[in-house]
Amino acid sequence: MKHKHVFAICAYKDSPYLESCIRSLVGQRTKSPVILCTSTPSPYIDGLAGRYGIPVFVRDGASNMRDDWNFAYHMADGELVTIAHQDDVYHKDYVTELLRAYRRYPDMTMFTSDYVIVKNGALITGDKMLLVKRLLRLPLRFPALNDRGWVKKLPLRFGNSICCPASTYRKDRLGEPLFLEDYKFALDWANLLALAERDGRFICVERPLLYYRVHDGATTKQCIVNNDRAREEEEMFRRFWPEAMVKLLMIPYRTAYDEYQ
Repeated sequence: MKHKHVFAICAYKDSPYLESCIRSLVGQRTKSPVILCTSTPSPYIDGLAGRYGIPVFVRDGASNMRDDWNFAYHMADGELVTIAHQDDVYHKDYVTELLRAYRRYPDMTMFTSDYVIVKNGALITGDKMLLVKRLLRLPLRFPALNDRGWVKKLPLRFGNSICCPASTYRKDRLGEPLFLEDYKFALDWANLLALAERDGRFICVERPLLYYRVHDGATTKQCIVNNDRAREEEEMFRRFWPEAMVKLLMIPYRTAYDEYQ
């Protein structure tokens, strides 16, 4: 691997938030290379990438989350790869915290952090959903345990408490392709479950290092509208729980969809 860490931005169509994402990556306190990958090339994307000196890689074929993410992961020539989502903004200390964890835990295969939500221009830092997710991630805070499969699965049993764009993957150990299943919403949840069964440590820094944007054009909102989210979440819960428990767990999850309204 040529680099210790690489940010690979997945750009889809002409997001008005793409430049904010780019600025947060090139403005990191500890510098890492940034690349931009897309299956929907446009003058807008090329123009922004050119303004910041970022190489652009274009994937042939129809856009879909799994193939787009795997392409970005493949094109990033780094031991550690963060697949950056175009709508989100990264704290300037993200790479610093990531590399600090990597030095301390050389068997780390996945790094993640806390995050805050950006909605209608306001920051949401402590609503019920975020507090529950922090509680679910608590087992990953114990180095004596967070290399064990059953511990790595605990934050995933009651839903996916790990924020996908806040996560970095150890490419030199995990290999590729990284994402195997054909989900539209639960792709990262299914991937984390598969990674939890492999050797390696999950590290979580409970410091908000990502600003996760919620808006009408986001994939999450679209998956709620067309019912993909509910269907895929039910499928994931069935990997952990009997049907009666699945139906019970889906009650608060369906209520939580209002977060995106």
